[in-house]
Amino acid sequence: MDIPGLPARKAALKLLDAVLRRGETLDQAAQPALQGIRSDADRALARALAGEVLRWLVDLDALIDSATRQALPEDAKPRTVLRLMLAGWLRLETPPHAVIATGLPLLAGGPRRLAHGVFSTLVKGAARLPAAPSLPDRVSERWGTDAAAIAVGLAVPPPLDLTLRDAAATDAWCERLGGTSLIPGHVRLPRGIAVERLDGFKDGAWWVQDLAASLPARLLGAGAGGRVLDLCAAPGGKTMQLAAAGWQVTALDAGAKRLQRMKENLARTGLGATLVQADALQWQPDAQFDAVLLDAPCTATGTCRRHPDVLHRIGHRQIAELAELQARLLERARAWVKPGGRLVYATCSLERAEGEDQAALVGLSTDPIRAEELPAGLVPTDQGWLRTDPAMLPDAGGLDGFFIARWRA
Repeated sequence: MDIPGLPARKAALKLLDAVLRRGETLDQAAQPALQGIRSDADRALARALAGEVLRWLVDLDALIDSATRQALPEDAKPRTVLRLMLAGWLRLETPPHAVIATGLPLLAGGPRRLAHGVFSTLVKGAARLPAAPSLPDRVSERWGTDAAAIAVGLAVPPPLDLTLRDAAATDAWCERLGGTSLIPGHVRLPRGIAVERLDGFKDGAWWVQDLAASLPARLLGAGAGGRVLDLCAAPGGKTMQLAAAGWQVTALDAGAKRLQRMKENLARTGLGATLVQADALQWQPDAQFDAVLLDAPCTATGTCRRHPDVLHRIGHRQIAELAELQARLLERARAWVKPGGRLVYATCSLERAEGEDQAALVGLSTDPIRAEELPAGLVPTDQGWLRTDPAMLPDAGGLDGFFIARWRA
């Protein structure tokens, strides 16, 4: 007999195995793990369960260890199943009897009695999670004194941010969609909304883009017909921002599929750009640009609110490899800016090696970011750069972690 909700739990188990054992991203793991699940609700449940386990992994493990006489191995299937069971109960508010009915079948032929006993012990003891997730030790060490505050911002998945094609229509779209705005051209909505069903989607009036991710392109200002190069341009939000701001955009990316998606989004929004498929380390433009925007490939640890897998996949090796790539890209990008033109560098990373350490090596004059260019509550650093993290703007729903710097050639 089919058990409602069991396919979602099986898929969530596959997602966690891919992330924790093979080091894949949740997005990479999603297609094979969710294959065969037709229900949108079950697919969403699988992603939600896996995401909550990854967000609260340290604390879930602490609860499990408190109820076992002998510690279960980190990669033992009963531990992962218990993580899922506890996340369903404590985070998704699934009744304990339903958690048991959908969790124990995952251990067919395995130690069901052990899992049942541990879960029942924690339920009887009214187990609770802390107010904010505990970060893995290696993450806390890297983020230092900021780690505890950032963790608070990870407790709840983020809201939905939209960037508008026409910033002058911000108030109208807030009223139409029932949202709020933190800066002109931005609308924030509660999470869990089906994007394709919202007013304005088919007409291309807006696109999904985290508030922090929209700031690098904003800091280049109005284009007035000037030429701008958007390096590593996919998934295309920045390209559309720049085109909407009046720039003549050349958008470069190495991925053919990503560029095809950009082409479709440009067509939906009625915006134009010249798309170039090339490796930025090999490509050479015919002429310099009035501005260059480099939102560089990075570890994406700043997106941990929506992609909690980065808390467990990223270590010093990945950071060092990407920092080396970023330095090479910055060196090329600065050479492509006309005298007097602007260069903006950004990464959605919380690692200094991918932000402040990179900016310190750029031999151009800093064009300081000003507070009036930013949403209320965000303040530039003493160097004129911008550092955001999930602890900021908590009353407004938070934002991703980014580092942004701007220079004049």
